[in-house]
Amino acid sequence: PAASGLAEMGAHWIHGPSPGNPVFCLASRYGLLGPEAAREENQQVEAGGHPPMPSVTYGSSGKVLDPEAVREARDLFYALLASTRAFQGSKEPPWPSVGQYLRAEIARTVPTMAGGQEDARQLQLAVLAACLKLECCISGTHSMDLVGLEPFGEYVSLPGLDCTFPGGYSSLAERLLSDLPEGSVLLNKAVRTIQWQGSFREEGDDGRVFPVRVECEDGDVFLADHVIVTVPLGFLKERHREFFQPPLPERKAQAIRNLGFGTNNKIFLEFEQPFWEPEQQLLEVVWEDESPLEEPGADLEASWFRKLIGFVVLQPPEQHGHVLCGFIAGKESEHMETLSDAEVLSAMTRVLRTMTGNPDLPAPRSVLRSRWHSAPYTRGSYSYVAVGSSGDDIDVLAQPLPEDPRDPRPLQLLFAGEATHRTFYSTTHGALLSGWREAERLNQLFQAPVPA
Repeated sequence: PAASGLAEMGAHWIHGPSPGNPVFCLASRYGLLGPEAAREENQQVEAGGHPPMPSVTYGSSGKVLDPEAVREARDLFYALLASTRAFQGSKEPPWPSVGQYLRAEIARTVPTMAGGQEDARQLQLAVLAACLKLECCISGTHSMDLVGLEPFGEYVSLPGLDCTFPGGYSSLAERLLSDLPEGSVLLNKAVRTIQWQGSFREEGDDGRVFPVRVECEDGDVFLADHVIVTVPLGFLKERHREFFQPPLPERKAQAIRNLGFGTNNKIFLEFEQPFWEPEQQLLEVVWEDESPLEEPGADLEASWFRKLIGFVVLQPPEQHGHVLCGFIAGKESEHMETLSDAEVLSAMTRVLRTMTGNPDLPAPRSVLRSRWHSAPYTRGSYSYVAVGSSGDDIDVLAQPLPEDPRDPRPLQLLFAGEATHRTFYSTTHGALLSGWREAERLNQLFQAPVPA
């Protein structure tokens, strides 16, 4: 087929494509965006991280849900979500987590809505339950009960209508790489340990002593004055004790433990023919028997697929074919990684047949999915500020080592990556800015006058 079949396994959108977003600025400068994305009006849309897409909401009764009822419930949810900002910096937030706060507010407000009709109220609750699952995908967490309420408002959403790269996100990385000298990037070169605070010499060269020694899993060794560490927080959580020798100072280790890191995965389904209308960009799913005020069933095997929030239609079909991209977060997402392709495809087919009310809906012809939790060097997708943690932990994680500013060998270990950016964590623009921040730290050091 003519379709190039591009599927983003990792980052999907430029979140908030506007002048304050360095990913957008680079993509524009390199000419990597479509004509729509660059439009002035698109850069001014304030979506608050929840892009408005032409969407249809399917209910588990097999019918499209009343858009008005869905909108009313969603508006309530986003009003409540926005009200969490009031607790930023508060000494005594009413609840430890975003989830507990939202549930308490929902319990308070929903009985008075829907004109007191029981079925209308149940529908509102079901849509609110779906909104919470979407929020889990956005925050990269299993449950909003794990996300700290007080620091939640520190995260900053940039203006602009989220957009994608027509040539894939990798087109940006490729342009950045092409500016580097040939051979300066080594791929498939996993690192086993980083030794620091040492005195290492190249064999046969006694003149030069290095504080840092990087040993790869294939036995190769690199000596350095400075190393910028950008590994995911999930890897650090699991491996920091063996990865760094000597181990990281306790303050840094504590920040790694405190911060949250979870899984958000994609499930791509390719169809012979679309069952959706051409203008639909988002197919949402709502399980009409669910409520945020009740505990969900604990049986992962039997009902993991209920955590799926729905599907984005990949645009344009000429490029992608007829492809839906589903999103699912948390423990259910991690369970999905352990299943076979056939099991995932079968579960997705059941969901779509249930939601469309069409038991004969043709199964997708293929499935492709991300497995960010199983990936040994990521162990999840991205970070969030968990209950018991704060933005200060992000700053501690970002602090270079050694800690003593008077150390004669400064900046041996520098830390970058999305989990080190206090206001843009979980995003590619946060990751990019953190890398620039650490590069600048080294520039400053190299430019510093040498003490007499």
